[in-house]
Amino acid sequence: MELREAIGRRRSIRWLLPHKPVEHHKIQRMLEAARLASSWGNVQSLRAIVIYRDEAPSEVLAALPSPVSGFQISLAPVAIVWFFDSSAVDDIATRLRELVDVGAIGYGENKQDALEKGLIPVMSAGILFLKEPGLNDLDCGQGIAQATLMAFEQGLGTCCMGMSDPDRVRRRLGLPEHCRVLVTQTVGYPAESPEAGGQPPRPPFQSMFFLNTYGNPFPRNDEVVAELERDGMIQAQGPLPWREAELQFLQDTFGLEGNGLLEWHWKDGTGIPSDALVAEGDGHAAAGGEED
Repeated sequence: MELREAIGRRRSIRWLLPHKPVEHHKIQRMLEAARLASSWGNVQSLRAIVIYRDEAPSEVLAALPSPVSGFQISLAPVAIVWFFDSSAVDDIATRLRELVDVGAIGYGENKQDALEKGLIPVMSAGILFLKEPGLNDLDCGQGIAQATLMAFEQGLGTCCMGMSDPDRVRRRLGLPEHCRVLVTQTVGYPAESPEAGGQPPRPPFQSMFFLNTYGNPFPRNDEVVAELERDGMIQAQGPLPWREAELQFLQDTFGLEGNGLLEWHWKDGTGIPSDALVAEGDGHAAAGGEED
């Protein structure tokens, strides 16, 4: 599959086949793709814990569901918890030396001296600032995006979700305090159609991208748009006419009640109990509150 078509056909797949396991080698390919993503200073601070639903401790699974569409965790055979490891930034000097050695940065006879006496001391002096959210999150996002495309290329579906209490997830997974949980990504074989209702609506191109100064829209060439449509990158925008019927079929098939947003539950009472959906009156807020 060509890159343009892969980008165009990618969807957030929320309905997965719970009974069909995901092979380890397919998950490895996702992780390999994430590992190769660009990262400032080559620090590579993105990390992940892969959780197989049928093997993980119940207390770990209970911390994962999102308050929105949390039923996805119960359907997904695999969930990947992506996190930022700030200790990776401590190795900035080593990473910069590697980049100079392979010719990725610097040039000229004095580049080694400039590195050791100039760039490394500057970076080391600002090490705490360099661990802050911002560029680190951007780099981690690039890795997750590459893993997502690799999943799609292998016939898998994924969806990235937030969580009610990221720090609780960190504790349940045994991560040290210098790690910051970013997102949970469900992975499995799609139960819904590849179109997933069509490409979601996006803001107008001219309202998002600018030329030279803010407020001056980047010109959108109709010929380029037509080319990308032919290549399958720009596709029919949802909702497709049959989408509501498909959603009703999926709801009935999996025995779900509620609206699938902030209200959902299983007709037969099965599924993964969620810390985010504690009973009223037990003294804990929906986002957490207990120590563990």
